[in-house]
Amino acid sequence: MTDVIRAALVQTNWTGDKESMIKAHEDYARDAAAQGAKVICFQELFYGPYFCQVQDAAYYEYAESIPGPTTERFQALARELGMVMVLPMYEQEQPGVLYNTAAVVDADGSYLGKYRKNHIPHTSGFWEKYFFKPGNLGYPVFRTRFATIGVYICYDRHFPEGARLLGLNGAEIVFNPSATVAGLSQYLWKLEQPAHAVANGYFMACSNRVGTEAPWNIGRFYGSSYFVDPRGNFLAMGSEDKTELVVAEMDLDVIEEVRRVWQFYRDRRPDSYGPMAEQLP
Repeated sequence: MTDVIRAALVQTNWTGDKESMIKAHEDYARDAAAQGAKVICFQELFYGPYFCQVQDAAYYEYAESIPGPTTERFQALARELGMVMVLPMYEQEQPGVLYNTAAVVDADGSYLGKYRKNHIPHTSGFWEKYFFKPGNLGYPVFRTRFATIGVYICYDRHFPEGARLLGLNGAEIVFNPSATVAGLSQYLWKLEQPAHAVANGYFMACSNRVGTEAPWNIGRFYGSSYFVDPRGNFLAMGSEDKTELVVAEMDLDVIEEVRRVWQFYRDRRPDSYGPMAEQLP
């Protein structure tokens, strides 16, 4: 594996149908490859709208198997471009068993596995428990050609426990694809994930949509996709309203440099954390 990785995040709006979204993301991947990116991550539920503003079974139609047709389509593209891909999709494991999932594909086109969103919100405008079961695959990491990566999805970012487990499992870069609108949590967007990067000594790459999505209009997706290093420094950031690629270089040697100074893994006290796992107040 090389030490300096160029990676890309996609932030874009809903085009109106699944096929045009998939084609748009194929174009984004080719553009990212032309810019030298070796890893790319799309946004949460990338080929569809963010439909959780309503509780309507019609949107179950967006779910598909993983691996399945969309995964296989991007496996071929990953192989062609020599690019690692993180593909957040709506997964149907079997009829009625649905997850908010991200597939991970290596640069040779091989399917490495998937992460299922563990923390599922259910509040006004975000009726996700109607659409998704909580993840049951834990916090896996994926050893790709270029780096060991982990995935956290949107609402997961509010929970430091999983972010720590991704670090303990060996993640060097954690991708957080999201669909989040301006409102009460916007100020947390640039606070929580840099804190995860610092607390765990890894890079984070965080993507978000832009625009508004009719007919729901729950608010404006504010973009601001970014990369942050293990010191909490922002390496690149997207605009709040433009469809674009956000590209940054990450020097993986910085991970060891930081961990030699901030010995958070050495000084952990898991023997004292039992009450948290037992859900005591």
